[in-house]
Amino acid sequence: MLAKAGLRPKKRFGQNFLTNPAIASRIAGFTLEGAPPRARTIEIGAGTGVLTRALVDEGAELTAVEIDPELVAVLRSRDDIATAQIVSADALTFDYRSWSEGQPWRVAGNLPYNIATPLMLRLIEMPSGPDSLTVMVQKDVGERFMASPGAPAYGSLSVAIQYAMQVEMLLTIGPQSFFPAPKVHSSVVRLTRRAEPAVTVHDLDLFWKVVRGAFAYRRKTLVNSLALALDIDRAATARALSLCNLSAELRGERLDLGDFARLADALAKG
Repeated sequence: MLAKAGLRPKKRFGQNFLTNPAIASRIAGFTLEGAPPRARTIEIGAGTGVLTRALVDEGAELTAVEIDPELVAVLRSRDDIATAQIVSADALTFDYRSWSEGQPWRVAGNLPYNIATPLMLRLIEMPSGPDSLTVMVQKDVGERFMASPGAPAYGSLSVAIQYAMQVEMLLTIGPQSFFPAPKVHSSVVRLTRRAEPAVTVHDLDLFWKVVRGAFAYRRKTLVNSLALALDIDRAATARALSLCNLSAELRGERLDLGDFARLADALAKG
């Protein structure tokens, strides 16, 4: 299809197109699992339309966003995905709130590595965000989404994702399922929005500052990292940790969501 249109993958868009229709069909099934008929769905990075076709076949009420205008033209010419709305837009700046019109919605997509993290954070943090996201990302990014305290992949992204979403690793996909073949494996991850955040905190802004500050200097203890990143007095952090029955020698990578919530609340009380 690309050859017929005189196109080649563009590195600036991070284009590695899914070519395996069986995997696309499974992703579409995961995306719409438990959804009502004609579930409103947005696909991010439609590319050559392999997943687009699978989502249409699965019965999604689909809007497919694609940044490459040449691919948009190709997608719009295809009769087999004519029921999908093809939108030429940048997924990082697209107005999801206006598009969703306050209705429940879902996300699917093969996310380029260079936008996966900021895009996921935007989607999970936005008001009236998607109920679920079934996305294909590089395997190491998927591992960061679901990492536990103490794991090398655990960081502020893990906390941010798990605060709002439940995370499932569904598939691992080899390079041979893409064109051009990437140098790494990919994972399909499904994030489902929690009815309530995983923890309750008194000062949400302070909570996120503490989380980011805790990982700003990973080799330093929490007392030192928070002092450097947030200019919080070391003695105040040590007192707060003691109130939480946490050692002053701990590093941020050892704290779970509950620990971060208790520490932020203790720091808020002074």
